[in-house]
Amino acid sequence: MRNMLVVLLVMSLGAGIVSGKNPEPVTVGAFSSLQPGADLPPEWQTTTFARIPRHTRYTLKSLDGSTVLQAQADASMSSLLRETDIDPQAMPWLHWRWRIAGLNSKSDLRSKQGDDFPVRLYVIFDYDIMQLSFFERTKIRIARALYGDSLPVAALCYVWANDDPRDSSAWNAYTDRVRMVVATSGAGEVGQWVAVQRNVKADYLAAFGEPVPRITGIAIATDSDDTGERSLAWYGDIVFAARAQQHP
Repeated sequence: MRNMLVVLLVMSLGAGIVSGKNPEPVTVGAFSSLQPGADLPPEWQTTTFARIPRHTRYTLKSLDGSTVLQAQADASMSSLLRETDIDPQAMPWLHWRWRIAGLNSKSDLRSKQGDDFPVRLYVIFDYDIMQLSFFERTKIRIARALYGDSLPVAALCYVWANDDPRDSSAWNAYTDRVRMVVATSGAGEVGQWVAVQRNVKADYLAAFGEPVPRITGIAIATDSDDTGERSLAWYGDIVFAARAQQHP
């Protein structure tokens, strides 16, 4: 999944959020408002790589009475990215739902060989590289020389893991500037819709140990290029909000 990290550009365009008391939620992935079979809106950018000939296929499908984003990976990789501008001080909560047809049996949160997951959701932050130490800046610059200028300086990546406990986390196997966070785990909910909500502000603080900067992009990725397996998954709407949702 190394190539995915190359394209997580720190973005600055999209839906602007003004800090304030109880702002209205912002839907950054409004798949349910779209027509099955239609093209994805232009704000969603598909990224592929010449060195990876097989690409994950993303399509809009009707499932359980709603339009959702379907992802099919077959020893493949590509991603969908959207620019946005979210103030996590005003809207720290990220809500979404996802569903998988099966686990990737070779997924491993901590290894390069296992850096594939049936569903991923990245949150990308506006981070000034000059805040890093000279040594860290040098590492980032060397990595960008090898893999491209858009290598992220700070990102969270929420995944559905095989057996790592929910809420556990680790640095990505390719870079210590992307924190992997287990949002869903295990086979118990395979084939079912799972609603997820994460406090991005708290997750960022736990990972990086400093105040959270603005959110400049999100990315979706269903990939199996490292493990050579197949994955079928679905993503529902993705929403930033000021508060957690109350469940009965």
